[in-house]
Amino acid sequence: MRAKGLIRLIGTAAVVLAGVAAAGAEVATVRLAKQFGISYLPLTVMEEQGLLEKQAKQQGLDLKTEWLRFTGGSGMNEALLSGNLDFAAGGVGPMLTIWGRTRGNIMVKGVAALNAMPLWLVTVNPDVKSIKDFTGKDKIALPTVKTSIQAITLQMAAEQAFGKGEQGKLDPLTVSMGHPDAQTTMLSGRSEITAHFGSPPFQEAELKDPRARKVLDSYDVLGGPHTFNLVWASNKFVSANPKVVAAFIAALEDSLKLIRDDPAKAAALWIKAEGAKLSQAEAEAIIRSPQNEWTTAPKRMLTYLDYMNRAGLVSAKATDQSELFFPALRATGK
Repeated sequence: MRAKGLIRLIGTAAVVLAGVAAAGAEVATVRLAKQFGISYLPLTVMEEQGLLEKQAKQQGLDLKTEWLRFTGGSGMNEALLSGNLDFAAGGVGPMLTIWGRTRGNIMVKGVAALNAMPLWLVTVNPDVKSIKDFTGKDKIALPTVKTSIQAITLQMAAEQAFGKGEQGKLDPLTVSMGHPDAQTTMLSGRSEITAHFGSPPFQEAELKDPRARKVLDSYDVLGGPHTFNLVWASNKFVSANPKVVAAFIAALEDSLKLIRDDPAKAAALWIKAEGAKLSQAEAEAIIRSPQNEWTTAPKRMLTYLDYMNRAGLVSAKATDQSELFFPALRATGK
């Protein structure tokens, strides 16, 4: 009896220890998201060069990666909330939306910015010289109505153009559509889509068409360079996987360094990975453009948040943009 009792005790202890070990283990596979466009170049380079796996090995982890593709931030946020995604990547609008929604539960915050880039609203309607010229006959394609960074920027521009309380004036004209489809549809000339609020490289490609013109620049709306894309995650994931997160940050810095040091190589990697129709020279020109900054430091995020607070899109407020990021990962910049 004593022997059997000892065996049971040893077995129970083994189960408990195994549970403790499992509880302390970090994920073996990390799920990351990205969208379409050269603005996600840091993540493309990370994937193609296996930078996250390399950095994870230095942390003592044998990490596998699963890269998922989304056409907008709302889908990523749903995947993050359901536990089917670890790192989301997208525009400031969707990130601030989920940050505000989850303050009292899973606490989603920013991990790092990816870049600062201007976003252009392009139209093929010859009668539209400014956003004041859009009518009910026009439809404006953008990633996600009301919540994408393009949608938020358009609302801010409408408030500036039409006056306080008129920020939603152009919302009825907006249509949710991924950038590749939006570009093709607008340029086809056979659709109600007459404008596209896009991102690089789609906006640059569209302006090569003689019918197209730029009617709005987000840098003008925001008063200067602003963060376009960033990466965010839940507090639950970050707290449970400190080594994975550290490896991600290190891999991101490696990726950004490669982009800054060797734009030609970065362009070639992106074209091959995405099957992009841009030439090497066109892609490299976008990467090298002085208005495009490849940096983890956020810029003018509070300008977006202040508007979203004022418009009732996000109730949570912040006095410093460091409040939007995990403490150990906070970057500088206003």
